[in-house]
Amino acid sequence: MDIDPFEERILRRVPLEILAAGAAAGLIALPFFGVTTALLVLAGGALASLGFLWMKVSLTRFLQRERRAALRSGVLIYLARFVLILAIFSFIILLFPEKILAFAAGFSVLVPVFLIEGVFALLRMKTWKS
Repeated sequence: MDIDPFEERILRRVPLEILAAGAAAGLIALPFFGVTTALLVLAGGALASLGFLWMKVSLTRFLQRERRAALRSGVLIYLARFVLILAIFSFIILLFPEKILAFAAGFSVLVPVFLIEGVFALLRMKTWKS
């Protein structure tokens, strides 16, 4: 499976952008909400970045296998990923129940990063495919 160099650059850049957006959101939260909240926002962004990297590596491996084996291992890996994310959120809820929204905000920075990357990719296209 060959990936376009343009797309490969985007896939390499996105985890760094997610981490940078989480750090920026944490810095913005610092004067308003305190150190704990800022660190939880940063931790959420870091987890989102790691999750994206894990997804990218896993998908590459799945797509190199036979369809049935790829589907079975893909479902198992993503179930494990889901359970791990739930465990981390549960851990944060147990330690900092009033600050779970800070972690969720950091974890959610990947949405604006994807939207911005999508807009820039559309702007770089010379023609629309029909």
